[in-house]
Amino acid sequence: MTTQATLQRTTSYSCGADYPPLLNLCIGDVIAQNAARFPESPALILRHEGLRFNWREFQTEVERTARGLMALGFERGDRVGIWATNVSQWVLMQFATAKMGAILVNMNLRFRSHELEYVLKQSGCKGLVMQQGFRDCDYVETLRHLAPELDTCAPGNLHSKRLPNLRHAIYIGECAPAGMSTWNDMLTQGERITPEELNARAASLNYRDTVNIQYTSGTTGLPKGVELSHYNVVNNGRFIGDSMRLTERDKVCIPVPFYHCFGMVLGNMACITHASAMVIPADYFDPLATMQTVHEERCTALYGVPTMFIAELSHPRFKEFDFTSLRTGIMAGSLCPTDLMRRVIREMHCTELTNCYGLTEASPVITQTTADDTFERKTTTVGRALPHTEVKIVDPNTGLEVPLGENGELLTRGYLVMNAYHNDPESTRAAIEPDGWLHSGDIATMDEHGYVVITGRLKDMIIRGGENIYPREIEEFLYTYPGIKDVQVIGVPSEKYGEEVMAWIIPHEGVTLKPETIQAFCREQIAGFKVPKFVKFVEHFPTTVTGKVQKFVMRQMAAEEMGLA
Repeated sequence: MTTQATLQRTTSYSCGADYPPLLNLCIGDVIAQNAARFPESPALILRHEGLRFNWREFQTEVERTARGLMALGFERGDRVGIWATNVSQWVLMQFATAKMGAILVNMNLRFRSHELEYVLKQSGCKGLVMQQGFRDCDYVETLRHLAPELDTCAPGNLHSKRLPNLRHAIYIGECAPAGMSTWNDMLTQGERITPEELNARAASLNYRDTVNIQYTSGTTGLPKGVELSHYNVVNNGRFIGDSMRLTERDKVCIPVPFYHCFGMVLGNMACITHASAMVIPADYFDPLATMQTVHEERCTALYGVPTMFIAELSHPRFKEFDFTSLRTGIMAGSLCPTDLMRRVIREMHCTELTNCYGLTEASPVITQTTADDTFERKTTTVGRALPHTEVKIVDPNTGLEVPLGENGELLTRGYLVMNAYHNDPESTRAAIEPDGWLHSGDIATMDEHGYVVITGRLKDMIIRGGENIYPREIEEFLYTYPGIKDVQVIGVPSEKYGEEVMAWIIPHEGVTLKPETIQAFCREQIAGFKVPKFVKFVEHFPTTVTGKVQKFVMRQMAAEEMGLA
């Protein structure tokens, strides 16, 4: 038995503990165990829908949904898309497809027609479960634009020129548009499938089977479909929950979207592997609904990306709510400012708040802090390698491990590495070395105890006149300046130096800041080449629906505004 392989090492390599043993279970088996052991304990609470299920009821609903999918003709390995916010049907689809052997394909809430067409075709989706729309995007009209054949086809018999694999469009709502069936229609048809038929299908599955395809939102090129298996996400969810000491007595507030690994794995999978309750405050992030849910449900854990926690802490009604039930949670999804971590721990009572790091291709969590870590390590690192996980940091040019404390690209190896990029062997080979090491594309350092600090992304690193500049370092420094609420640092083109440093700053409400004041503050305390040449004050940053800041969008906007090539 080993713990962390860090003894006497001088280079940046670490391996998580080799215990507890990995689980060779399918997702449906885990739910069945919960229903048998904790039938009356809360499993799923959807505040915005007024729905509450204990584990026995939840298992029943999952199996009803799985039988409905089988009745529509979905076979083992068929791909089924889900295009919806955080509604009950999303959760049921996640676990029903896993139970009957189909593969769930997550659709980004902000997809438009081009992106939807690409993902449906690249994944070969046979079905799409969808709601009416989200914000300014009408999902039904978007699909009809791609498949006008819906207007004349019978439900389940779509034959579209542009979407050749798609047969079923299943509508989350009462009255289905032309060519679609409703969710309830599917459940009714499922009554034709016996429990024995479902159990026979479930028994034919293998824990190494792909159960989910998630499309990366890469900044260049077409999105790639990450194939994750039962083995990947069951074990990752288990170790994530272990780091937070989750049990059947915990209630986890999950305001992050399900279509992303944060909601689906860190949230739902961590809960089911510990029989903790999944508590959903709203169909999409709302800071007030999140705080009300924690207060009224007495949640013990809270999730969010940094922008979500900032929205809660700065909400005018923040002091109205009691957060003393909170014990733990996760802040992740992007680089987490240390001052923000400290505020959440102190002001929201998350004394065992954890910070973690990962990527979709790694199921997704690679490293995580734990309840036992010191305050300093919780707020300045992303923890150590999870059990059965190897991590090394290498020189991107040579591939050799760098000395402890030096920057390099983080690679990982173990059970958590994806099966493949869907139908993309070339990209798979580029991402995963022949000996199993997965490239992250992220820059990190490691100390002698195996704790990792993420310093940026390879593509985010600024190279100014030959100097490597890591945006995270400047961002952390600027957070110490009074009046700065949030900050992001990017590189912008420069004819003279190749790149120059630019800071985008959100001031606190009522605070007026000037570029020259910020630059003078920097010049006094950091190297001249790190001082932002450009400073831009904004009310918000461009982000994905999960709250991740899109630095590549900021770079494009800045280059256009300043006329930079």
